[in-house]
Amino acid sequence: QEQLVESGGGLVQAGGSLRLSCAASGTNFFRSTSMGWYRQVPGKERELVAAITRGGDTNYADSVKGRFTISRDNAKNTVSLQMNSLKPEDTAVYYCNARGAFFSGWGQGTQVTVSS
Repeated sequence: QEQLVESGGGLVQAGGSLRLSCAASGTNFFRSTSMGWYRQVPGKERELVAAITRGGDTNYADSVKGRFTISRDNAKNTVSLQMNSLKPEDTAVYYCNARGAFFSGWGQGTQVTVSS
């Protein structure tokens, strides 16, 4: 019932930008849930990219600080990740995550590929 659906992934050249969006459905508790973006490449552990609390506090991986921005729109039940100055090492499958008492889970993932 609860779902997280990512969109916005694709192919972009190094230095370009992408905006990922994650839409939550099937829950009344989005606004009380911490949200995050993770990424994973084959053979590597899934890693936290950015997180945002119910109150809007943010946290970023050192590798993306100054380039990525996470935001949320509680009225629309969405969380976004604005990615600027993309690098080839940003290439990964990006996953949306919800972490709360009444709403938790993962999206299906969206591929981001940054070419040199």
